[in-house]
Amino acid sequence: MKKIQAIIKPLKLDDVKETLNEIGIGGLTISEVKGVGKQAGKGGPFVSAPTTAGLPKVCLEIIVEDDRVEEVIAAILRSGSAGRVGDGKIFVTGLDDVIRVRTGERGSSAV
Repeated sequence: MKKIQAIIKPLKLDDVKETLNEIGIGGLTISEVKGVGKQAGKGGPFVSAPTTAGLPKVCLEIIVEDDRVEEVIAAILRSGSAGRVGDGKIFVTGLDDVIRVRTGERGSSAV
């Protein structure tokens, strides 16, 4: 199993959620975050001063089987990109185990 963490612009959240739902991905965690990348916190053409607080972003965390990783990445890229600096990043990491707290189930059935 893998954890896919996608940091995207807040305005793209509904599009990404809809696209993920269309491919059968309904379970995800959403967090509001702030970040500063290579653009140094510049908000675009109308914001010229960098910010140390970071720009608002949304972080999605999705747990999937290994064979679905590329499909999920493609869905996020398709619906999450505005074609501009600051569109975000996708990180993929391996998971050793997943445990459902209520039942103690482990592995894929716990997702």
